[in-house]
Amino acid sequence: MEQEFSKTTKDREKYQEDSQLFGTPEAQQQLQQGLEDMYFLLSREYPFKASLALVGNRHQLVKRQQTALQGMACSAVQLETRKRKEVSAAALKDKAVYLDAFNVLILLETALSGNFVFRGLDGCFRDISSVHGSYRKVDQTEAALLLAGNALRELGAAKVTWVFDAPVSNSGKMKGVCYELAAQHGFTWEAVLEASPDKFLIDSQALICSSDAWILDECTAWFNLGAYVIEQLLHNQVNMVPVQSKKLY
Repeated sequence: MEQEFSKTTKDREKYQEDSQLFGTPEAQQQLQQGLEDMYFLLSREYPFKASLALVGNRHQLVKRQQTALQGMACSAVQLETRKRKEVSAAALKDKAVYLDAFNVLILLETALSGNFVFRGLDGCFRDISSVHGSYRKVDQTEAALLLAGNALRELGAAKVTWVFDAPVSNSGKMKGVCYELAAQHGFTWEAVLEASPDKFLIDSQALICSSDAWILDECTAWFNLGAYVIEQLLHNQVNMVPVQSKKLY
């Protein structure tokens, strides 16, 4: 089993149609229009699922486009709540930070793989990958962990705790990988397995790094680590689908 996990797949799975679905000006304008409609409906308390179906039909969005839109959208109330609890990079100095491990890791793997990432109204980048209960390393896994680790060290975080989803296969192996990298690079890391990591992170009342919508809505404070790495360290040299949020409010 150890040998099996040590093998990596080359990249996060690529979809040939994504360049057409997300990479053209026309496709991005289509998503922008859909996002404006989602913001309008959600801000008036229309149900999320019904709003997504309505907007998807109106703009003829296929399933992957709707999945991207789902991550990008939020209501005016959610946006205000998330922005109020977001902390700046300077606020991390001497703080303990808890990471939504697979959320952060897969986003950075996706960006490094050249797959599309999507900037939401709240400023968070999200991907449309999914572990579906099973995680396998890719060629970019170690680089993604090091990007996050080096960024948090440079920002002065006192301690970093990676919180992995215990039911996801290979989460225990990833815990071991974290400790190996911490020993090699001098990171002050802890890695833990939790049956319900989202609830654990929220209940911790700690400073959280995640782009998960429920966590952002319910946590005490959060830092936008994904955006910091993509914008400051990768200098936006990724396949990014932007959003013109100033049109909405």
